[in-house]
Amino acid sequence: MTIKLATACFLLAAVLAPVAAQAEDQDADRSHPITFVKNSVITTRIKANLADAKMSSLLHIRVDTDRKGAVVLKGKVKTQEEADKAVEIARGTEGVTSVESHLKVRKDD
Repeated sequence: MTIKLATACFLLAAVLAPVAAQAEDQDADRSHPITFVKNSVITTRIKANLADAKMSSLLHIRVDTDRKGAVVLKGKVKTQEEADKAVEIARGTEGVTSVESHLKVRKDD
């Protein structure tokens, strides 16, 4: 049941992410629609690869891709291993030229 809920949430986020990203987007490099679609494809591939890896912190990782394929990962993860795995997955995704990580390991109180 939890996997079905997580999958449904992921699919909903994948469908709505381009809309939210466009509304929030302030990068000048995305002014052309084809560039925006290309960036969205790379971002969606990374998110799908993270889901395939069953990353428990998936919902807390934000992926941003610029027009040259440079990816920035932001958010919170449970362990440094999850952060390293997310960077590895992003680097191994087709179309990615570089990965910058701003992932923070969440300290449980």
